[in-house]
Amino acid sequence: MASLNVSLSFFFATCALCEAARRASKALLPAGTYVSFSREALGAAQLTACCLELRVLVELGPWAGGFGPDLLLTLVFLLFVVHGVTFDGASANPTVALQEFLMAEASLPSTLLKVVAQVLGAQAACALTQRCWTWELSELHMLQSLMSAHCSSSLRTSVLQGTLVEGACAFFFHLSLLRLQHGLLVYRVPALALLVTVMAYTAGPYTSAFFNPALAASVTFHCSGNTLLEYARVYCLGPVAGMILAVLLHQGHLPRLFQRNLFYRQKTKYRTPRGKLCPASLDTQTPTKEYSGKSL
Repeated sequence: MASLNVSLSFFFATCALCEAARRASKALLPAGTYVSFSREALGAAQLTACCLELRVLVELGPWAGGFGPDLLLTLVFLLFVVHGVTFDGASANPTVALQEFLMAEASLPSTLLKVVAQVLGAQAACALTQRCWTWELSELHMLQSLMSAHCSSSLRTSVLQGTLVEGACAFFFHLSLLRLQHGLLVYRVPALALLVTVMAYTAGPYTSAFFNPALAASVTFHCSGNTLLEYARVYCLGPVAGMILAVLLHQGHLPRLFQRNLFYRQKTKYRTPRGKLCPASLDTQTPTKEYSGKSL
């Protein structure tokens, strides 16, 4: 129970510090810099730090702390609810930034800046979290600190199957995101958090269900067991392919690349009447009477 309390305190401190930094940067930085860089970097840092700590509970908690899957899945749901409320519109996911670009909702420089911010934020959070583990505030942190130098791969299946799993997770996530993007926050956040929890339960044993290249790069790319190219195929190519399929299914086309709808017929604004054609109008000229040449 002491280890769980330390992990809960870590979650709370991480979200509180990121929220404080988010508000400070929003007040001090220009709006464009905050939206394209600071907000995304802080969101990625918050997501990565919490996922790393949650990974400790998932891998070491069942045998070192006696934590069951019900507790762990509840934590996943609650954490993603908190992320959805506090991110202030940040995606913290390169595939979401690429989706906004393909939907013609963001420019190329803004998209590239967001991706760079997400990668830097995730890498910084990984370094700071590992530093925190060295303080050995709990037994789980002590064990994780000893094991961090020899981490195992999150890919526990073949590369092809892992790519399909990550692609399927990204497909359902992005399709739900597109369907709920104009909904109320009070409904959208719990719905997406529940979806992430379900995918973590079903796909977690195979690939850890990242469907986020920046998060996967900071958590598992440096671990032994697979090559960098194999990691890139699973955790980068799979989510990008799933995102593109979701956009195509939702929109019927990729607005940034072409306007022709491939799946759905465009409905015209005006409807053509489907009644019978009217017969041709009769000649309105009346026949002229011929009079005889005889005068009266």
